Parts: sequence; structure tokens; C-alpha cells
Amino acid sequence: MSEPANPWSGTFGGGVTAPAAAAWTALVPLRGGSRGLPGKNTRLLAGRPLYRHAVDLALAAGAARVVITTDIPEVLHAAHPPRVLALQRPADLCADDAPMAPVLVHAIQAARIEGTVVLLQPTSPLRELQDLTAALERYASGDFELVMSVTEADRGVLKWGRIDNHRFVPLSQPQHVFSNRQALPAVVKPNGALYVFDAQAFVARGGFPVQHIGALEMPPQRSHDIDTLADFELCERLLAEAGHKPSI
Repeated sequence: MSEPANPWSGTFGGGVTAPAAAAWTALVPLRGGSRGLPGKNTRLLAGRPLYRHAVDLALAAGAARVVITTDIPEVLHAAHPPRVLALQRPADLCADDAPMAPVLVHAIQAARIEGTVVLLQPTSPLRELQDLTAALERYASGDFELVMSVTEADRGVLKWGRIDNHRFVPLSQPQHVFSNRQALPAVVKPNGALYVFDAQAFVARGGFPVQHIGALEMPPQRSHDIDTLADFELCERLLAEAGHKPSI
């Protein structure tokens, strides 16, 4: 089977190109099981398997390597582009409730990854080259142990709380509970599209850092995550409206 063309090759959008930077590795995690939409990671989106949107973007951005960690036979045995490695994920890391951290630790150690890593989850296919290059540039500043993408969220969450022995405990500042929503400060949430971090530090820590986290804000229209068929169809429509034609 011939390889689908990489629509990210060359420049993107208004002439944006990937800048020269230190070598980095993209990690693309995908597994066969999915309760919300079975087979979603290999389902065709705009003419390409969903996971290939992440792989092709990483290659266009200049990744030294792209490591796919998966249990999907058709991905493991596919003819991938140069610099792409499909790594067999252990069965105990493929369950629905398997956390991401041990999956990444296994991939980093098995593929002998060093230096900067960019985690690209296949379920965020609307991120663009400009998002990835901006995240790399922010991380390269040296100000952060982790740079992750975020998007605007409902500021009304600042009014929320939890119950502790019949007592309401605010999640944020108590005065926010009684403020008008319009008066609350802006809030963002991780959108899952991009995470940039150091491989060795991640393994030593056993997970993501919780301090010195940099944020890269992405607009809501590029922050959709695919979990259900409705999510998939929405992303398909948005890609079509943006002019992404199915690959031949």
C-alpha cells in the first residue's frame, strides 16, 4: 500500500515554516481499544488514518524521530516513512485505565529516546504546525520544565467547590463563589494536543512535572478532542471547511 502524501510538507498557511532547533523526538501513543469509538486511531480522517495526522505533522516540523507506541497490528506492520518507528506496547499498558506516564516511560526507554520529547496524541488532529513550532520555541527558552497546550474554558468553574463533612470548600478563592460570572478572571484548561518535556527528567520523575509549567494557548476551533463518532465527524467537517482535501 502506498504512503499517503504529507499535506504538511513545506510551508503552512501564511508561509509558516518549522524553524531550525535542537533535535527532538515525537511520541505518538495509540492503542486498539476505545470504548467511545472503536478503531478511531486508524479510522480515515480526510483521507488518512487518524494517527497519521500526528505523524505527518511531526515530520513536517522537523522531528529527528517519530516513535509510535501501539498494540495495533496494522500500525506495527505498516510501511512507515523514514524516521518513524512503530514500537510494540506491552499488553499491561493497553488497558482502558492504563495511565499515560508508564506508557511514555516504556517508550522512552525502549526506543532509547534522549533530550526533548513532544507528545502528540492522535485524538487532537486539528493542531497546526504553528502550534507545534510555538510550543518548541517556548520550551527552548529554558523557563519551563514542561510546555503544554491549553484552551479557553468556562470561567464559571471558579465558582465551584467540593463538600467536606457537610462543609462547602471552594476550589479557588472564596470570593469567586459569589461573583458574577462576567467578573471572574479568564480560565484555561489543557486540551491534550501538545506536551513538550525532557525525556530523562520524565523517566527519573516517573511522570509529568507539577511545577514550572508553560502554557501555549490554542483557539477552541483547534482544540477539539476525538472520543466519539460525533467528535470525529465534527473534526472531519472542520478540516473540510479549512480546505484539507482527502489524500489520493
